[in-house]
Amino acid sequence: MSNDLLARFNEQEQQRYQKMLRLRERGIEPYPRRAARTHTAQQAIDAFTRGETVQGARLAGRLVSLRDMGKLTFGHLQDGSAKIQLMIRKDVVGADAYAMLLKDFDLGDFIGAEGDVIKTKTGEITLQVARVELLAKTLSPLPEKWHGLKDTETRYRQRYLDLLSNEEARQIFVARSRIVSAMRKFLDEQGFLEVETPVLQSLYGGAAAEPFITHHNKLDQDMYLRIADELYLKRLLVGGFDRVYEISKDFRNEGIDIKHNPEFTMMECYQAYGDYTTMMTLVEGLYAACAHAAQGTLQISYQGNALDLTPPWRRATMRDLILEACGVDIYKETDMTSLRARIEELNLQVERHPTWGKQVDELFSTFAEPTLIQPTFVIDYPEEISPLAKKKPDNPRIVERFEAFAANMELGNAFTELNDPLDQYARFM
Repeated sequence: MSNDLLARFNEQEQQRYQKMLRLRERGIEPYPRRAARTHTAQQAIDAFTRGETVQGARLAGRLVSLRDMGKLTFGHLQDGSAKIQLMIRKDVVGADAYAMLLKDFDLGDFIGAEGDVIKTKTGEITLQVARVELLAKTLSPLPEKWHGLKDTETRYRQRYLDLLSNEEARQIFVARSRIVSAMRKFLDEQGFLEVETPVLQSLYGGAAAEPFITHHNKLDQDMYLRIADELYLKRLLVGGFDRVYEISKDFRNEGIDIKHNPEFTMMECYQAYGDYTTMMTLVEGLYAACAHAAQGTLQISYQGNALDLTPPWRRATMRDLILEACGVDIYKETDMTSLRARIEELNLQVERHPTWGKQVDELFSTFAEPTLIQPTFVIDYPEEISPLAKKKPDNPRIVERFEAFAANMELGNAFTELNDPLDQYARFM
């Protein structure tokens, strides 16, 4: 190793580096080519719990704790499935291996441990180690050994450290994987076809957002990372597919906050011969399937709120929710002048917007949305902010659109698709 690189090591890293050199001097490779494993930690625990005899099990994972008690040492090995206690006796593994464990192994090292699975007097399922070996020496120490990684900036910029230190973060990744699998299974069973549409587009659309722009050298043409999948999925319906969906990466070159990220994953699905009530039923079922997969129940807790995802969900018009929340009846205040007069009369503090539809949406976001704790379909939106949706037959300023909300957050958006080409053209104009 060069002196320049070695000089960058802090004191703990220098000590770990010296241990690595010491192991090599004794003929022990700190980064062997192979690692033998017969069980994950969880498989060993589950097999023992079922009453099976688990002998000669070979486990591999990080050494995350070590407690020396003289001739007996307890520790914990953690792999991608679980954490299991290790019990290591000097007279079983041998004096040399025992001394090496205490002197040259560090927390964070990847180790292999072989032995029988037992239950200790305290009732903890444990691997009684007969042989232990180093699989990969870790030069950097683990963050905040006992308390997990707390610094928010570090957690999100170095996500691998967050996963290593916080079991809750690891479980979120597991739950997300189960949700995506459940989503696919549910939609497949409903007759939807999973497809892939272009990420790189010559003309972006399907939402109101700023795109990321790149350049295609061969074509000498600017291209855009998609902001939504909508337009290409609709083309598949035109081509004859009745039900399609895509779980995709989308990109929006805008601000970042707790609800918005410039790169995010979205599921979009489209169904012919249905309307927004059809999609409400689909969304209820989809969330129920995902909740069962992730939590095993439809009664979940989020940030102190007890939520019940059991269908059917509440349905409430945007008009009624705004009226309940701040006293404005948007069906009476049908132009910007009267709407703003009513807002000023009630001394409501809202941002001013240039159109009636956007001002209505601002009233909803400010006063009604914070009240939506239990799953709710907010239905019937202003046409001005929903240009691709069919109008209500009894009110041409309102369209058949819904957004699903729970815990004050939007969970989804859908509408009865406008398929009148002349109406669509007039709206675009």
